[in-house]
Amino acid sequence: MSPTSESFSSEVREYLLVNVEDDRANVDNENDTEPENKFEIRNLCRKTDKGVVVLDGVKLNVPKGMIIGVIGPSGSGKSTLLRALNRLWEPPVGTVFLDGRDVCELDVLAVRRRVGMLFQLPALFQGTVAENVGYGPKLRGKKLSDEEVLKLLKLADMDATFLNQNANELSVGQQQRVALARTLANDPEVLVYRSITSHSRFSRHQFVVEIQSKLKITTSF
Repeated sequence: MSPTSESFSSEVREYLLVNVEDDRANVDNENDTEPENKFEIRNLCRKTDKGVVVLDGVKLNVPKGMIIGVIGPSGSGKSTLLRALNRLWEPPVGTVFLDGRDVCELDVLAVRRRVGMLFQLPALFQGTVAENVGYGPKLRGKKLSDEEVLKLLKLADMDATFLNQNANELSVGQQQRVALARTLANDPEVLVYRSITSHSRFSRHQFVVEIQSKLKITTSF
């Protein structure tokens, strides 16, 4: 993809949800002031091994509380851009900043907890829904109670009947909601959706607005 920064910034449809109520104090800024933008992208470029330009000098500021999106044809760089936000693709140093810090300087696992990504086809683990939802906290030495898991499931429009169901026996739409609850269990500051609702009963717009309402997140379209 090789648009100008202006044209790229105006093409917004893949959803990026940013929590404006985040009050974490773990960002070490030079002046101890909180940056205005959750993300800042500076001249982000990428070429394929064959020299094909995928991203050409992308510049973009994402204010806190904003819902934005990215549209474009297949192969235009949408996924590459989104994957750079949590280092699923490693961006060049000095191109992607989270709360004013270069993501390349931050612990990669911490970045991925702070910037949760949801995929169109979720990859759930063998086991129950509750085990899947509690997986992230378990890695950090915390076991979620059934009540905590249920609270997360309710945010994803699921109820207690799903707790002990085999996650891999659910429909694709239900698996997407389990994946959402699992991501929320990591207490992310940002949610990145990649066509997550294409198999569910909600439109993308309805889905994002519903989650926004439940999480009390300020947004802008």
